[in-house]
Amino acid sequence: MLRIVTSRFEAEQELRRIASRTQTDQVFQKENDVREILLNVRRLKDEALLRYTLQFDGVNLTPNELRVSDREIEEAYDRVSRDLLAALRLAKKRIEHFHRQRVPKSWTIFEEEDVVLGQRYTPVDAAGLYIPGGQASYPSTVLMNVVPAQIARVPRIIICTPPGPDGQVNPSVLVAAHVAGVQEIYRVGGAQAIGAMAYGTETITKVDLITGPGNVYVTLAKRLVYGEVGIDSLAGPSEVLIIADHRANPQWIAADLLAQAEHDPLAAAILITPNQELADLTNEALSRQLRTHSRRLLTEKSIANYGLVVVTEDLAEAAELTNLFAPEHLELQVEDPWDLLKLVRHAGAIFLGYYSPEAVGDYLAGPNHTLPTSGAARFSSALGVQTFLKSSSLIQFSPQALRQVGAALDILTQTEGLPSHGDSVQFRLDP
Repeated sequence: MLRIVTSRFEAEQELRRIASRTQTDQVFQKENDVREILLNVRRLKDEALLRYTLQFDGVNLTPNELRVSDREIEEAYDRVSRDLLAALRLAKKRIEHFHRQRVPKSWTIFEEEDVVLGQRYTPVDAAGLYIPGGQASYPSTVLMNVVPAQIARVPRIIICTPPGPDGQVNPSVLVAAHVAGVQEIYRVGGAQAIGAMAYGTETITKVDLITGPGNVYVTLAKRLVYGEVGIDSLAGPSEVLIIADHRANPQWIAADLLAQAEHDPLAAAILITPNQELADLTNEALSRQLRTHSRRLLTEKSIANYGLVVVTEDLAEAAELTNLFAPEHLELQVEDPWDLLKLVRHAGAIFLGYYSPEAVGDYLAGPNHTLPTSGAARFSSALGVQTFLKSSSLIQFSPQALRQVGAALDILTQTEGLPSHGDSVQFRLDP
């Protein structure tokens, strides 16, 4: 059952507790283990990858087996259904269409006195995409990471993903990668995969940017290699917050909350509503749906620890609490979602109306499902084409333009005590 609170003070306390659920002593203690893994990968390269794959995944590989062969990718098509293949192609098409609208353009402006300024966008040379795996499969995450990188025209895109108990990569992941246009795939996971992409090994050539979600070890590894490479974000466990009014369907809300809770014991599922009856009916519907849930134990743990219902005075207060939490996913199951949207400042992805469940965004609506978590929506955005691009400023001054600003430059360089800065200008003006 979801815990129901009606006090504003208690609601804020609970939302802060849930938002900080990964900031525990246990998580910080794991950082030392991750440092050791990264150090060994940097020093021992493939040898460390093979050792850790045996230790953590129970799979004994040779160096030649780290990379998935072209034949394995071809054979994966025989192991997935035609319906799945069609769904993957539809999802790719929709994701591609959305992200093409967001490609930044290089630009220049011509100022007076012969000054040209601008900005030039270029892709990173190589991107490494981490796809969680092992006993699970996330072909949708493949598409969400590969498609923006392809649109950004990244020359080299690789995927690292853990092998299953049989040593194989899930066929749906391989097919999704091939559909998206990637064939350089490695069966290695965990912090060791992040180290391999950041530092390079005999088999895996280093990349410039690492994207993709993972468990706490993967997230800590991404944080520790940042600076050696770029990263997209530090993704934490998933979360959904639903604002609902009296017209919302409690059965639908319960299903949406469970859809988040079934991800992970640390996943958060929150309902905020001004309607007490809806809160009670949602709890009843959730209990009924849990009885036959195939992932009941995991989901119940998530609901017990990080499930919450807040009953507010009105929708405006619901929006205020939402901005405090800054959810990864926000559903506005209200009669006029576009009006309520005006009050929302912080959220990773926003689903408007009764017929827009988060699941549609997870798979094929088009926008990316790699989103800021744990309150990071206050200052960061979804993964997109810009993640794989960097910008360079363009500056060109003519002799006349430089002379126009020479005196101001002289004052500024003197003020900062940097004489050679001033000389670099004056030598050009008074040769």
